Amino acid sequence: MSDALSSIFRLLELQSAQNHRFEAAGDWAFRFPAGDTLKFVAVLRGSCLMLREAQVPQPLAAGDVFLLAESPAYVLASEPALTPEDGRQLFADGSGTGRYQGDEVVMIAGSFSASAQHRKLLLSALPRFMLIPANTAEAPALLRTLEMIEAEFDAAEFGAELMRRHLTDMLLIQLLRAFAARSDPNRSNWIGALADPKLGAALNALHAAPEQSWTVAALAKQAGMSRSSFAAAFQTQLGMAPMAYLQNWRMQLAEELLRQGESVGRVAAQLGYASQSAFGASFRRLRGQTPRAAARNKGINE
Repeated sequence: MSDALSSIFRLLELQSAQNHRFEAAGDWAFRFPAGDTLKFVAVLRGSCLMLREAQVPQPLAAGDVFLLAESPAYVLASEPALTPEDGRQLFADGSGTGRYQGDEVVMIAGSFSASAQHRKLLLSALPRFMLIPANTAEAPALLRTLEMIEAEFDAAEFGAELMRRHLTDMLLIQLLRAFAARSDPNRSNWIGALADPKLGAALNALHAAPEQSWTVAALAKQAGMSRSSFAAAFQTQLGMAPMAYLQNWRMQLAEELLRQGESVGRVAAQLGYASQSAFGASFRRLRGQTPRAAARNKGINE
């Protein structure tokens, strides 16, 4: 059975875009540009500052990791008053490692891309900046993965870049787990719901078979909860009722299938609608247009 996070990631077409290692010593400051989706930076050795516009400078020490959603431009520096240079020049040779005057400070950074159509699904669940300090319970697992990524930068064996990408994907899951563990249980987000054993079981079942005729009672059974307790917990954590979530998820899948060129009738059947007209009515109510119009708007020939 496919778990909910895997099905969401497939829809997002989420993948590691690139990763780099950065070494520096002495006085230094480098500016890095804004990114589209997610970016992480981890300090393996030494310490520095992370600077963002209109924000208090963030001290970083060995073992600290931060994650940026809809990554803004930021500066990494040894001192806050230094004028930053363009950090992209450090990686112009394509080696993946940027060096400046030594290796008192060593960092690893990576970014992730997602489909433009669905990336808001991920970004809506995350804070714009999340720091996981080295002294937290989640940090050791992150550090082990980061050390493996670093080792692949020095590896002379074939497949080093591919290994780094797969390890970076694994690191993202660990970062999301850390976020779920540290987040407010009363704050609505689907990542926290996935981390909850009961709600996660219901979401996994729903995502594994979105075409099934689910009811609140059936999902509550998957969660091992009473119907009323499940409905209340789901509403609190996801910000919507279970059936509303199911309908919204079906529409997310429908948009992707239409984008891929599937016919309206075939999409309706795949998502468990009794008829094409029933699917069309639901799609129009939730998306404000007909499935055919949505397909045309995406440049798809039916």
